[in-house]
Amino acid sequence: MALHDKYARRTPFELAFPDTARAEALAAASFEEAGARGVDAHEPQMFATLGSVGAFLSELRGPDTPPEAVHQYAALAFHGVHFVRAGFPLYLLGSAATRRLVAEAPSHEPRPPRPAGYLQLPQHMVWVEGDEREVPESADGVFWTVAPSGLLHVLLVTGVRPDRPGVGVIPLPVAPLAEAEGWASASAEMRGEEEGDDFASSIPGASLDGLYGVRTAGEPLKLLARFFARAGADPDSLVAHDPRSDVGPEGPAPSSFPFKRMVVDG
Repeated sequence: MALHDKYARRTPFELAFPDTARAEALAAASFEEAGARGVDAHEPQMFATLGSVGAFLSELRGPDTPPEAVHQYAALAFHGVHFVRAGFPLYLLGSAATRRLVAEAPSHEPRPPRPAGYLQLPQHMVWVEGDEREVPESADGVFWTVAPSGLLHVLLVTGVRPDRPGVGVIPLPVAPLAEAEGWASASAEMRGEEEGDDFASSIPGASLDGLYGVRTAGEPLKLLARFFARAGADPDSLVAHDPRSDVGPEGPAPSSFPFKRMVVDG
């Protein structure tokens, strides 16, 4: 599959919330209810107990929906609501910027450009790999939400494909944003020696095509922390684009949101 990073593709948010007004209504209702009940809407488990959220999830849930899918819907709703409240911040990490962030640890403190957002990766460049029995899935990107307490919530999204409905979501471990500087320079601790370095892929032809593999939570957290660090140190590296720019007759469906592309020198 060819890599694509010419423009921001249709996001998981747009797939889950085809009616943006419905998402905005859910964001308003959930926070109003959370305030009335004294519930912390920045905590995913508490967020999922809200009646407004439960009503929304029941609209998505079919009679044969497995329990694990309900948890995935709840995680996507949590990040979707915070994405709305932050103003729909969409960032595109192109191929050159991705390779730079994989190769180099920045020396600056990671500071998110917004309290919540979605970082989209080049299509078909980063693959989530399991054991030999699991088919690798292309990583579309990551949602992040920073709570007022300083905790960072991250959701890795996979499997955004035109030939099938839905997406895959993987909630990553919650950790204080203050620890992000350590993620930017550390190696992924759970990789075994036989699995190679961070971002090494076992997909046939991966080295020839310049593909990356993800096997632990440490790798997407490292990439996100490095994005935060570069964005914080050099805000001019985030260049604003209109959602209709560079969209041709071929290629994946574009996002309807304005986006910012991270650019790198050299």
